[in-house]
This record gives sequence, C-alpha cells and structure tokens, in this order.
Amino acid sequence: MAGIWVYTEHKDGKVKKVTFEILSEAKKLAEKKGEPLCTVLVGSAVEAMASTVGSYGAQKVYCVESGDLATYTTSGFTKVLCELVKQENPSIVLFGASVNGKDLSARVAGRLGVGLATDCTGIGLDDAGRLQVRRPMFAGKVSADVAFTDATPQMASVRPNVLTASEPDTASKPEVVKVTPTVKPEDSMVSVKEVIQTGGEKVDLTEAEIIVSGGRGMKGPENYNILEELADVLGGVVGASRSAVDAGWRPQSDQVGQSGKVVTPNLYIAAGISGAIQHLAGMGTSKVIVAINKDPEAPIFKKADYGVVDDLFKVVPPLTEEVKKLKSE
Repeated sequence: MAGIWVYTEHKDGKVKKVTFEILSEAKKLAEKKGEPLCTVLVGSAVEAMASTVGSYGAQKVYCVESGDLATYTTSGFTKVLCELVKQENPSIVLFGASVNGKDLSARVAGRLGVGLATDCTGIGLDDAGRLQVRRPMFAGKVSADVAFTDATPQMASVRPNVLTASEPDTASKPEVVKVTPTVKPEDSMVSVKEVIQTGGEKVDLTEAEIIVSGGRGMKGPENYNILEELADVLGGVVGASRSAVDAGWRPQSDQVGQSGKVVTPNLYIAAGISGAIQHLAGMGTSKVIVAINKDPEAPIFKKADYGVVDDLFKVVPPLTEEVKKLKSE
C-alpha cells in the first residue's frame, strides 16, 4: 500500500484549514498502521505549498501540476486523482467535507467503485486496521460508527472544525513527487470562463471559528449591520437561516442548515432564529451555542448552551459594545 492519503484543498495559493486538521489526525492513523502519510496537491504551480503540508505531518507530497488544472472542475480533478490512486494504491483516502471536497470525493469513489463515508466528525481505525469513522445521521439526531470492508481505498470526507490541527513543524521536509497528468482541456465537461470573487478576505462559513447568524427576527436586510458589527468585533463571520436567505436578505453562501452549509464553529450566536430542525442540523455540533430570541418557547433554546429571552435589537448592540470594552482592556 502507498499509505494514507489526504487530498489537499487550496485556494489562491493557500492551503485550507480543514486539510491541516485532517493531516494532524491522519498522522496518528499512519503511525498505527505503519504506513506513510501522503497528500495530493492538484492544480497549477502547487509545489510551493508542499512544505506547508509537510509541516503538518505529510511525508510524501504528490504534486499534480498542469495549466489545465488551474481552476477546479469536477471531471478534470476526478480524472487525474483516480489515475494516481489506481497507480499508487493507497489504503485510505481522506477529503475535507467542503463544497469542493464533497463534490470530488463522491465522484472519485463512484469512479473507483468503492464506498465513501461523508461529513464525518471523527476518524480512527478498528482492530483490524481498517478505517472507522463517526458521522451524524437523520439531521444530526444520532451518530453512527461506520466500519469499512477490506476493499481499498477506504474513503471518507471530514467535516471542517471537528478535528484539532497540531502545531506545524517547519523543520519537517516532505518528499515531493512531481506528477505530469494526462488531462486535456477536452477531458473537462465544463469550461470556467470567469471567477467572480465575493466577500473579499471573508473566511468561509465552514471554516469559521465564530459565526453570528440572523433569521426571520432580523426583520429585513438593512438590520444585518448590527450582526456584521458584532461578528467583526469577535473576529467572526455572519451567517443566516434559510428563511432569511429565501427572503433575499442574505446571499445563499451565508445559509446555515441542512440545505445550506454545515458548520462547527467554537461559538455560534443565533439571533432571531427559531431553531427549525433543518437549521439545527447545520449548526448543532457547534462547541458553544448562544441563542437570542424573544420567544421563550423557541426550539433553539433546547440546543443552546446559553439563552437570552429578549428582543435581539435590545441585546446585540450592547453586547457588541461590551465586547469592544473587554478587548480594549
């Protein structure tokens, strides 16, 4: 076997945080199995990131570089990754359960004809050294421990923010293996003509450590400025419930929930969100949940660690000012 592999997700020349989290945990699995920990970088001019992933435990870095892979496409990335997996035969392949990670892992698993456990919150090995994962099911109502058969590679995608990234060891130098892919422009079923950036340097919701979300109780898009201010002071980002997105108050990229993004921040503040089961499925694994709602019977309070029963417009601005005072001290 060619070891345990972690697919390295990156954007604008920077490795995504979820990759560091998975590498840190996968390093323990590799040591138990006695196999090397490897990672795969796919794209254009990706070798510069090899030392970064090496500092988190990767012993070997496969750099699959081509100008035709400069922008992510499902078919192009699937083709080169499947060819490399067939050639090297890793025992385990892990992905981040991000938008691209979910898309790519499912297609690769289907192409290889192997199983895939998605959106996992824990990874480990069973007594036989096979991959064993924990994943939420039925909108987060239960968690299942999922075991794999001997078929390889055993594949899983891991939810961002549920694993802890280790401290990087900058002295660690991985072996870099350059791979020349056979991908051609016609191999991709889509052609990316333009990439429009939104949100500037805003952290993606799935990787944010602090999220301040607003729902129907915000009463309109013009009121989200108070959540933006609180999120800015806390060093977080703003999210929204489906009702707020459906009303056109926030972009779909801000939606948290079963039909939006599944998040696991250290702190989740829900302002004016009742707590429908679909929303809870998207943020229920947050480490600390604070609910602000004037309805004492709102379902969100059953999930919250801390609750404030009051008008959010009376609570959020003073809360922001108190945080500012504490930070200034």
